[in-house]
Amino acid sequence: MLQRLKKKDPDPREISNAEAAKAYEEQGATFVDVREPDEWAEGHMPGALHIPLGDLVRRENEIPHGGKIVTVCRIGVRSLDAVEILRRTGRKDVKSMAGGMIEWTKNGRAVE
Repeated sequence: MLQRLKKKDPDPREISNAEAAKAYEEQGATFVDVREPDEWAEGHMPGALHIPLGDLVRRENEIPHGGKIVTVCRIGVRSLDAVEILRRTGRKDVKSMAGGMIEWTKNGRAVE
């Protein structure tokens, strides 16, 4: 008997790159890039905050309160860690951008 493969549910801590692009275009979220300075210098989203993951706990007060936060890294792994860190500080509406800057730039989205 063949078993049907159940499609894995999306990670509730993530939004797709396309959903992130929509939030970015609508200016409906604060984007926090948690990559290292050398990665940031290679290109980043205009207007994003740059707070490397290792500095996030110490600098989380630089992130505005009360709105949606989207964390960003190279491929979407460190940004998931950032979601957990920010949620432990009491932030509620925090999501990681799936695919990170690799997918963002691959899709021709704004980078400076």
